[in-house]
Amino acid sequence: MSLPEGGSLTEGDLKRPMFELAWPIIVTELLQVAYNLADTVWLGRLSTDAVAAISLAFPLIFLLISVGGGFTVAGSTLVAQYTGAKSEGSAGTVAGQTLTFITVIAVVVGVIGFFATDAMLGVLPSSEATAGQVIPLAGDYMRVFFLGLPFLFGFFVFSALMRGYGNTRAPMVVMFISVVINIVIDPVFIFGFDANPLFSMLGLEGLQASLFTATGFDGFKVAGAAYATVLSRAVATIIGIYVIFGTSAGPDVQLADFRPQFEYIKKIVDIGVPSAIEQSATALGFITLTAMVVTFKPEVVAAFGLGNRLTSLVFLPALGLGRATNTIVGQNLGAQKPERAESAVWLAAKVGASVMLVTGVLAYVFAEPIVAFFLQTGTASAAQTIDLGVEYIRIRAFEFGFIGVLQVVLGAYRGAGNTKTALGFSLFALWLGRVPIVYLLSFQFGFAETGIWLGMAVGQILGAIAATAWFTRGTWKHSVVDADAAGT
Repeated sequence: MSLPEGGSLTEGDLKRPMFELAWPIIVTELLQVAYNLADTVWLGRLSTDAVAAISLAFPLIFLLISVGGGFTVAGSTLVAQYTGAKSEGSAGTVAGQTLTFITVIAVVVGVIGFFATDAMLGVLPSSEATAGQVIPLAGDYMRVFFLGLPFLFGFFVFSALMRGYGNTRAPMVVMFISVVINIVIDPVFIFGFDANPLFSMLGLEGLQASLFTATGFDGFKVAGAAYATVLSRAVATIIGIYVIFGTSAGPDVQLADFRPQFEYIKKIVDIGVPSAIEQSATALGFITLTAMVVTFKPEVVAAFGLGNRLTSLVFLPALGLGRATNTIVGQNLGAQKPERAESAVWLAAKVGASVMLVTGVLAYVFAEPIVAFFLQTGTASAAQTIDLGVEYIRIRAFEFGFIGVLQVVLGAYRGAGNTKTALGFSLFALWLGRVPIVYLLSFQFGFAETGIWLGMAVGQILGAIAATAWFTRGTWKHSVVDADAAGT
């Protein structure tokens, strides 16, 4: 069984193995955000409309990819529980079944997304300026992204299966390679060899002029960011497949594990469907929020998108601890140690809350220089976007401590295979919290864009309180592989 270097997840002290498991997840998530931030940095140098375009595109993309994302949760949870029960063969079978299942989903979703791009963008109510300037750019980005969806799903599956097994360093290394590739090729695909800021930063204007003369390539603009992401993720997927099949770093997957086996498919579906619904409902919620945001001027849309990307960056410690908790709870419940699983959750919640409180303070204090870094100054539009983004970050900083607890508790529910409970509280935080509060504050009580920022924060706070209160009941302490483990 693969374990963190600091010790066993099911025996001995919890602190060091939890840290050894969590920190590569946090780094991997940081690198994941680096994809988005690289796009934002370079597109911010293209135009404010380009930043707004990916702000609109991402919730719509997330709506479709969330279907496959839910089933990666199932794969991670089952691999963790079978690994904890010392059923290596079953862990490998689950991995094979999950890879096959999600590959099929990726192809289907990619085709649907490509042909439905215009229809999805068409449902968003938008101001005249946004409809004319931003929507067409978002469409260019989305179509390329959907064509490359199997490559993106490939890495998601690899990362989830390795995480469930207890090996979080391999996905981190693979992600690092992919991000480096993305950062290098992103400005080339966006700007080509004409007015490319990368060449200016490196003092290579002469080389740029020669390349432009030879090729005439002036970039793909917004679509170039999507091309760069797809290509770099393709590299990550190829490496990930090699790690699973060509090394002993993860579950032992054999060719026979790809033949459909109803027993395992049923488990994947039972656990994965609520997670898929959860992620889809979350995506739909963000689309609803985006639909409200696009009724404002482009500067508000850009600030909303940039603010979300930055807050996703500062949430990384909480996300990492939540995913580590998923694995630890899964392995301990598989090993029939529910009390140890609960102790791990409370330890992670305390650490998460503390780290996120400190992060919130730093985000509040340094909001202005952070936001300004991602936009070119000197224009009225950019200055206004910066002011709005700073206000957004400072308001949301008050929710950070609650996010640390919420992500850990939701990770515990998922690690137990209790994805219906995780679904319930995610829906509560978003659909009974964020969405209606944003609407009431922004459109009914006259807070305008400030109401959006406030609603985003309050909804998550309410969700954290409710999920933690329910967790204390202890009804989640059941493995979904008890019968299987007994026979191994």
